[in-house]
Amino acid sequence: MEGQRKHGHSRLFFFMLFSQLQDTLYFKGAKNMKKILAIAAAAALTAGVSAFAANPFSDVSTDDWAYQAVSDLSDQGVVEGYPDGTFKGERNITRYELAQIIARLMAKEDQLNAEQRATLDKLAGEYADELANLGVRVSNLEKKVGNIYWSGDARMQYQHNLKTDDKGHVYAKDHADTWNGRMRINVKGQVNDQVTVNGRFVNEMDFKDSDSSDTSMDRIYTQWTPNDKTTVNMGRFGVALDQTGTFWDEDGIFDGVNAAWDNGKIGVEAGYGRFKDAGNEVAEDSEDGMWKDRASTEAWYGKLTGHFNDRADLSAFYLENTHKANGTDGITNGSPKAHVWGAGTTVDLGGNFNLDGDFVQTKLNKGNGHANLWTAGLTYGAVDTDKPGTWQLGVHYVKADAGAMLLGNSALDLTDQLDYGWDKWSDVHFWVARAGVALQKNVELDAYYNFAAKASGSTEDPDDTWGIELNYAF
Repeated sequence: MEGQRKHGHSRLFFFMLFSQLQDTLYFKGAKNMKKILAIAAAAALTAGVSAFAANPFSDVSTDDWAYQAVSDLSDQGVVEGYPDGTFKGERNITRYELAQIIARLMAKEDQLNAEQRATLDKLAGEYADELANLGVRVSNLEKKVGNIYWSGDARMQYQHNLKTDDKGHVYAKDHADTWNGRMRINVKGQVNDQVTVNGRFVNEMDFKDSDSSDTSMDRIYTQWTPNDKTTVNMGRFGVALDQTGTFWDEDGIFDGVNAAWDNGKIGVEAGYGRFKDAGNEVAEDSEDGMWKDRASTEAWYGKLTGHFNDRADLSAFYLENTHKANGTDGITNGSPKAHVWGAGTTVDLGGNFNLDGDFVQTKLNKGNGHANLWTAGLTYGAVDTDKPGTWQLGVHYVKADAGAMLLGNSALDLTDQLDYGWDKWSDVHFWVARAGVALQKNVELDAYYNFAAKASGSTEDPDDTWGIELNYAF
């Protein structure tokens, strides 16, 4: 799981939460809230649900005003204490901790009345990012029929990109405009309190050059959540390796199993399977035999993430294929494996500015040495599709050595310059500018521009590329 968004609580949140209390509390301009108050407010949401419970914490006495609330919610499994048996109610509560409480309350939604459920839905929307990082899908547009949940998104996209021939060769100066659409439908089946089955149907169509469309299922996996810190996935799903997604995007296909644990301060993740979208296959007329069948090559990875001062995330990962590609050498000069490691960070600089970057190194073999990929960028603002008019601007610099994307699957909207570097076996570097705005609720307009690209040696520099897209969530 990636780092949690942890900022001061909004006045709206306080109002929604404390409006459930008989004695209304008002925190004008409040930025932090004591844990004991949050628990008391949460208890108001479950009023009438629980019975008297025994005191579970050594530092909460029967004389404390919130004793009953803390005891009841502990008995229900909504709140937890510390290993030493204390509750520490005077400590400020983080957004991540509140999200954990909300997630546990959501599991008891059927026991709440209409007013309590309405308040809980508002809280779930306020803490949607944190709940998503906990593996809880939250959307006020998400539909439920019995134990089945539905959600989705759609995209219409125009791109002015580099032209490729039927063998995958990328041209440096020739362009090919594309106009396409995509719709994705997510489905989640609740098997029991700890297990879900998840799938995603994808339909893609070309509005310009073809009247046909392709429909596939690029996600089907089970997720086991034994507690609010641990998740285990098995099947076909997505994983995120680097911070920016420039090397490997979570939208890529991974077939296998992984397990993750995150307590809000440190996270550990590991997996074994096949990175189905890894790298670019060499053109059919190539004679070097490089990575001909990536889909049949198994790999394992490990990732460590640290969350610091609620303002920064730092992560590192290691990736290695365990068998020879396609049962042969797979990579040039007889090297049977590729070794990849990377490190990256995301930092909240304050004032709506965020800094992020990654360094990724792929070890090919002794003859070719190491291929490095690194990116760094600055972003201002943030698009919130629940808040029309919110916007974001960002710029990133990307540099990729020849072979750096052997096992990569970039999240860049336009990967033309990276594809060109791979095709020509050339180092390439370029700039990426991005902009986005929430036009209406659940409607986002995005634009991106790749420019100032340079290739190494005598290789011709590739032209600029750009694109624009409308995204809808439902």
